[in-house]
Amino acid sequence: MSDIVRTPPHIGAVIRRRRKLKGLTQAQLGEKTKLRQATISQLEGGEGGVQLKTLTDVLAVLNLELVVQDRSTSSPDIGDLF
Repeated sequence: MSDIVRTPPHIGAVIRRRRKLKGLTQAQLGEKTKLRQATISQLEGGEGGVQLKTLTDVLAVLNLELVVQDRSTSSPDIGDLF
């Protein structure tokens, strides 16, 4: 499954959805990544200030990867996906 994300809130929504699919709480994900639950909450909330290392650590635990590509112009409005 792939998701199109273009903003921090979209990234946060994908992470939240995948975390829940894996049956993890924010605290459990925090333990696995050695991050505080509050940091996981900030990331899922799309709040700024989260470091790239934090993002990549969370993606790794959730078995996700970040792919950068040219924006599609034929995609549905990204806001409709969330």
